[in-house]
Amino acid sequence: MSDHRAAVRHHTLRTGMVEFDNGTGSIVSVPCTIRDVSFTGARVALNSSAWVPEQFSLVFSSGLRKGCRLAWRKERLIGGAFADGYASADEQAAMMTVDEQARHRLGIGARVKAAREMRGYTQGQLAERLSVTPAFVQLAEQGEADIPLYQLMHIADLLMVSLDGLVAGPVPEEVDAV
Repeated sequence: MSDHRAAVRHHTLRTGMVEFDNGTGSIVSVPCTIRDVSFTGARVALNSSAWVPEQFSLVFSSGLRKGCRLAWRKERLIGGAFADGYASADEQAAMMTVDEQARHRLGIGARVKAAREMRGYTQGQLAERLSVTPAFVQLAEQGEADIPLYQLMHIADLLMVSLDGLVAGPVPEEVDAV
């Protein structure tokens, strides 16, 4: 499976635009619904059956523009791979709503808590090893604080779990039901 297909997708339903040059120097804008995004691309439902070329720009409602290559097409549904590779953390934040970001933080916190408990650490013990306060660990596990990437990497090493598992693994049942 390619990196683009294996990337964790964040489900979203928001409006956007697919823009491209129609070959005559004119820019065509096609309204779309952005179905989901990952750090490598997006799945988009076009609001019309317009032809889309191999290269286009995806314009998010936040104003973010990402150059894309057409990865696949099935009727009005298209997959776009980001032409410049991966979306930065700031770009990913602009692609998700505040609610989606909160759900993502909550999922990460729940997976950190589950891994911590599985290894038998208290919040205080984990905090000490990370050189943070126990209050920060508590807030992070509740999804109320962002955990910087360098700390997530350290947590994954300490708790002997994969970074991918912490960021995008299955969410514990009690959180998934919320």
